[in-house]
Amino acid sequence: MKDPMKMLRQVQQMQDRMQKVQKELESETVEASAGGGAVTVVATGAQKVVSVRIDPEAAGDPEMLQDLVVAAVNEAMEKSKEMAAAKMQAVTAGLGLPPGLL
Repeated sequence: MKDPMKMLRQVQQMQDRMQKVQKELESETVEASAGGGAVTVVATGAQKVVSVRIDPEAAGDPEMLQDLVVAAVNEAMEKSKEMAAAKMQAVTAGLGLPPGLL
């Protein structure tokens, strides 16, 4: 077995890096839109919606507007999750962990 203290230090360093990345994700944003830009959503890397912009012309059809808002939010959440996963994968690279474990 390798040096257990060295392993422990590596785990602690990884935890520190993960906390740093999580903090960074709280301030980094992604943007998604639907309906050709009629609805635009901005979300953080921590999957929090920070703004929703709606083109006034899109407000004429409430059902369509609801669908556009849902589509834009879902796309923003997906982009946010992808960004977070990529950053976390960078932290765990080199540890030999299976993909998707963290």
